Amino acid sequence: MTITQSDKTILNAEFNLTPKEIVAELDRYIIGQGEAKRAVAIALRNRYRRLMVPSEMREEIAPKNIIMIGPTGVGKTEIARRLAKLTRSPFIKVEASKYTEVGYVGRDVESMIRELMDLAVTMVHQEEKDKMAAKAMEQAEDKILDLLLPIFNKAERNARGENFTSTNRSKLRRLLKERKLEEKEIPLEVEQSMSPPMARIFTNMGFDEMEKNLNEAMGQLFPKKSHKRMMKVREARDILVTEEANRLVDMDKVVLEAKNRVEQHGLVFIDEIDKVAGKENKSGPDISREGVQRDLLPLVEGSTVPTKHGPIKTDHILFIAAGAFHVAKPSDLIPELQGRFPIRVELTSLTKDDFVRILTEPKNALIIQYQTLLSTENVKIDFNGEAVEELASMACQVNEKQENIGARRLATIMEKLLDEISFNAPDISPTKILITRDYVRERLTDVVGDSDLTRYIL
Repeated sequence: MTITQSDKTILNAEFNLTPKEIVAELDRYIIGQGEAKRAVAIALRNRYRRLMVPSEMREEIAPKNIIMIGPTGVGKTEIARRLAKLTRSPFIKVEASKYTEVGYVGRDVESMIRELMDLAVTMVHQEEKDKMAAKAMEQAEDKILDLLLPIFNKAERNARGENFTSTNRSKLRRLLKERKLEEKEIPLEVEQSMSPPMARIFTNMGFDEMEKNLNEAMGQLFPKKSHKRMMKVREARDILVTEEANRLVDMDKVVLEAKNRVEQHGLVFIDEIDKVAGKENKSGPDISREGVQRDLLPLVEGSTVPTKHGPIKTDHILFIAAGAFHVAKPSDLIPELQGRFPIRVELTSLTKDDFVRILTEPKNALIIQYQTLLSTENVKIDFNGEAVEELASMACQVNEKQENIGARRLATIMEKLLDEISFNAPDISPTKILITRDYVRERLTDVVGDSDLTRYIL
């Protein structure tokens, strides 16, 4: 049984992470939605299990794609995003409503796989650059020394006469490492691309091969030119380290690794899938909805998508679709597509108690975020329990009166609540402020009670 480097990465990330432990990791950031967490935890663990079976059976085991059903702002996207981070899997979120059937003006569904591959290449390239960081720094310093030595030698010759030998390289290296030469200016050759901006005109249209060929042609017509610039050592170091790291990275290896990660461990989150469900209209803006579903079908069934990095097989990419399904139902999707999403989980609307927990419990809780931001201005804010309860209650009220946008409502409520403190923070620091129920009511009651809430809150 062959285990690739990507497989080892995933195995190391998931090793000893049972479904229960995966759910526990998700619980650190997302409140509630146990059924959805359980479903994705099993899907993630099945990837680990698949890697452990004999290779001939491994190819037969397809991922069990998931449809998440629930209103906006209840955690659908965040569950998928956190799931990908657990294993450093290539992840992309797309909106089904942004795609059109082949033959219509707009983005084709295969572009999501091309974007996923681009993201994977960027991810792996950065990882390889990080591995080469120490060597790149060493080589960059050597180049800086090569540029510094003539400058110091010339200065010493002018001061002591033409027969003076040279500045000691090891002495300069020590000064360089001690950051004592940061303001010294050196002449650095900087490359400048002469190709016009239109060379990337097709990037967002999905014509990857056309873009690649066009850029190659532009590169021949408008070759890169270099010119010398005087810049400080601290600025030159950053440029040279990046150049050396890029030079040290084997791009063929990067593309191969990225390709394997996408094909074996990629995760595509398709939001607003309900927007392309429903009966086909024969006229108007929805004419291509069923066509989008039929275009999606080969991707989730398993097909090969051409990209500028080579062909990508989608057989083992995990697709998670999501939608509110207020009007349409999952059964309104074409039967073939329904069959490719065998797991359906329903996410529940958030309650006041959920909002209280969202404000305080997650590792990235909103209250913690605002406390951290304002602490940079020496302003310390604390919320007592009654204030948090009142915030949660008001968020629920606004969601009931206006469009229910779930936990996203808390962000707009918090921004309005702390607007004055945030604006005046630089002038009142250092200070400590306790946010109480009375303060919340004073700042928000008029807003929440206003009949035209859209003036204040999204």
